[in-house]
Amino acid sequence: MASRIKIKNGLDIPLLGKAQETFLGEVKSDVLKICPEDFTGVTPKLSVRVGDEVKAGAALMYDRNHPSVKVASPISGVVTAIDRGEKRRILNITVERKGENEFVDFGIKNALTMKPEEVKEYILDAGLWFLVKQRPYDVVANPEKEPRDIFVTGFSSAPLAPSYDFILKDQDKDVQAGLDALSKLTKGKVYLSISPKTTNKALKNAKNVVVTEFDGPHPAGNVGVQINHLKPINSGETVWTLNVLDVALIGRLFNTGKVDLTRIVALTGSEVEKRGYYKMLIGTPLTEVLAPIAKSADINLRYICGDPLTGRKIEKDGVLRAYDSQITVIPEGDDKHELLGWATLSPNKYSAGPTYLSSLLHKIGVKDKFRIDARIKGGPRAMIMSNEYDQVFPMDIYPEFLLKSIIAFDIDKMINLGIFEVAPEDFALCEFVDTSKIEIQRIVRTGLDMLRKEVE
Repeated sequence: MASRIKIKNGLDIPLLGKAQETFLGEVKSDVLKICPEDFTGVTPKLSVRVGDEVKAGAALMYDRNHPSVKVASPISGVVTAIDRGEKRRILNITVERKGENEFVDFGIKNALTMKPEEVKEYILDAGLWFLVKQRPYDVVANPEKEPRDIFVTGFSSAPLAPSYDFILKDQDKDVQAGLDALSKLTKGKVYLSISPKTTNKALKNAKNVVVTEFDGPHPAGNVGVQINHLKPINSGETVWTLNVLDVALIGRLFNTGKVDLTRIVALTGSEVEKRGYYKMLIGTPLTEVLAPIAKSADINLRYICGDPLTGRKIEKDGVLRAYDSQITVIPEGDDKHELLGWATLSPNKYSAGPTYLSSLLHKIGVKDKFRIDARIKGGPRAMIMSNEYDQVFPMDIYPEFLLKSIIAFDIDKMINLGIFEVAPEDFALCEFVDTSKIEIQRIVRTGLDMLRKEVE
């Protein structure tokens, strides 16, 4: 029986708009775009040119510093465009489908009968290594470093998070095959964290891993929180992290011999009338899904690829990004003008603290969900040491002091205060409750990038 860890500090934001467990169809497109900026820590170098023909699973790009780390094409076809930005930075690689989808055949494998190096080379050759991330730095893992342990999060506790039980339905073999592969990549342990509400048998009865239940509010589902409570990272150590949905993609490779980057994606948010799940490939344009919502809305909308706290703002013609299984639509709020603004004591406004009457109404069960827009409702100001971060930050780290050391770029203090263990997503709730309106996630990302340049 799995052990259980109870998380006390945190916050479940009662947002309106969770997806119903209903499959709404498959979104198909003949044109897909891969965005290199999704792969944090990778310095992209092209493997293709405009006009080149590729098969699904063929490399579109690789990491200049680690050439074995490749990114596979989701479809077969022709590379029709390579968009560049300032200093010739690669923004998008566009592939247009031609005829039937053809796959590179990597051969069906059983990870348990393979040597660790063979498993690693198999994933690298297939261009799926980008699914493996590492701490410290929260970047695509360096395959040349051996991880102390591997941590897999089997659920998401983020606002409006999709149901992993629904997404992983009928993928039991892929999940176990992926976990088997990971168990060969470390001399340590593979830790799989699940929710007490998890019903998926492949997760509850997973083999070759240590299963732990994490109970409590968000961010209980964050892999950083799980690492901190299971086996914290010490200086000089490296661990690898994955989402179980990405583990299933790796397992699918071993079971079929093909790179299939199809995701089941939840459409969520208060401005979506028909919420549910779509099937689509990574890089698929979201116009078919988002355009009807925009057409029927009489207000400005915020489109987010991911969850409302950590997701990326996109346009309605944006594409599904590499790591996301959630699309969120909420009001922008920039076209709304209120008398007294934030000081209005409206029961429809939500606050994590007792600022509004809604806080009491939510606690006593009178008001269950809130329609929250994207406004910051205030301006940046000095960081206030008010203990508000600690109430939603369940890690054995002092968040205010860590943030100040990052701003000052005091490397010794950053390391001593635990920067090796964290990622920007771990501070998303701190940013939400912050009365100082500071871009905390951006600060953490900047600190990790600077530290990586200095230390490595």
